[in-house]
Amino acid sequence: MATTATPMGAEPVGGLSACGSFSGKVRHIKIASGYNTAIFYGDFVKLVAAGTVEKDTGTATATPVGIFMGCFYTDPSTSQPTFNQTFPASTAASDIMAYVLDDPDCVFRMQGNAALAQTTLGNNVAIVQTAGSTTVGRSKNAVNASTAATTNTLPLRIIEFMDGPDSTVGDAFTDVLLTYNAGMHQYRRALGT
Repeated sequence: MATTATPMGAEPVGGLSACGSFSGKVRHIKIASGYNTAIFYGDFVKLVAAGTVEKDTGTATATPVGIFMGCFYTDPSTSQPTFNQTFPASTAASDIMAYVLDDPDCVFRMQGNAALAQTTLGNNVAIVQTAGSTTVGRSKNAVNASTAATTNTLPLRIIEFMDGPDSTVGDAFTDVLLTYNAGMHQYRRALGT
């Protein structure tokens, strides 16, 4: 039972379409050299006007382009090619490339920061932004359970509960499956970057 808070950010599990593979759905998008915010596996990222991605720090107003799955860069201190599931803040390199799962129909798992009842199925929710774990390189973002509502501007939608030995509907920290709310993913917004 999910009686302990163990948020791990957005963990992709499939898609809304019959094609559940992530092949061709992960894009390589630049991160600006010296970008001053760490990005962890499972964080939401967004495109910015410079044509690069940054961590989407929005909660009720997030408009992500996808989920950060890791990155590549030439380490400035060793000059070695480096693959990392975390982007270390302020890394200065000209070849930083984020791996972004940018499928607008992606289904992902997240943990609620509190109990989520059966009545929240189909509701929209906001995100709780928390600094990621430097120990395991994972996001610690969660679903903000107190925001579950029909509000059409919230970024995520609950589509299923993770009902099993580790989580049950109504647990203290309920695990849920989500997708992007209509119009919140950057590829589905009328307004460009």
